[in-house]
Amino acid sequence: MNIVDRALKNWKLHVLALVLTVIAELIGTISFDVGPAKLVMIPLLYAFILGALCGIPALKLLTHDDMVQTSSLVSVTFFFLMARYGTLVGPSFWKVVQSAPALILQEFGNIGTVFFGIPIAVLLGLRREAVGAAFSNAREPNIAIVGEKYGMDTPEGIGVMGVYVTGTVFGALFCSFLSSFIASTMSSFFSPQALAMACGTGSASMMSASLAPLTEMWPDLKDELAALASASNMCSGLDGVYMCVFLSLPISEWLVRVCGVKDAPSRPAGNAEAAAN
Repeated sequence: MNIVDRALKNWKLHVLALVLTVIAELIGTISFDVGPAKLVMIPLLYAFILGALCGIPALKLLTHDDMVQTSSLVSVTFFFLMARYGTLVGPSFWKVVQSAPALILQEFGNIGTVFFGIPIAVLLGLRREAVGAAFSNAREPNIAIVGEKYGMDTPEGIGVMGVYVTGTVFGALFCSFLSSFIASTMSSFFSPQALAMACGTGSASMMSASLAPLTEMWPDLKDELAALASASNMCSGLDGVYMCVFLSLPISEWLVRVCGVKDAPSRPAGNAEAAAN
């Protein structure tokens, strides 16, 4: 099926996406105070929420087949998004080069997820699932790592897939709120550039959602912040895999044992059969 036939087949999805985009843009950016913080509601969030509501079966707007087709289109649309961000990296090339040490070192901050997430996961009752759930932000490369090392039909596989699904549904919303909250309460401690680098976690949707409040708060730095966030996101996608394999996953294994989980690590089915023979 060529691209024209595919577009015609999914015409309802394209029209619905256009309508939701127009509605979200008409609502515009809304900011309000929540205690000491200022939360910024952006069109991207409205589009996420409206899109989720369209999936309610009672509304009969989308069928299961429509949702499957939509999932296949998401990755394509992100190519355009990352191409757009790529055009911002070029003009800000030297700023990115000057920030290179910080961009590389900020990857070590991902290990904080392990020390924060593992104890809470174990406290909530997870055992080996905590390894898969808390060693990363559970995007596609991280799923591949867990699938290769443990297998997906294992506690570790269940843990990483649980966080993957949760992050897909709520990740962008959470990142936007978190970014807005930190930027409004801790701007005297973190520079806008540092906050922009922190937006790049290896997920295009999460990066875009967390970057939007920053560009709203510092519109004069919009292009610079977008360039740093895009470069950080690219670095997270590249060296993040090695960080997970050689640092965060072994640390997760060690920390789970420290937290009292004595279960043996799982093995993929093929490795288990080979060991039995």
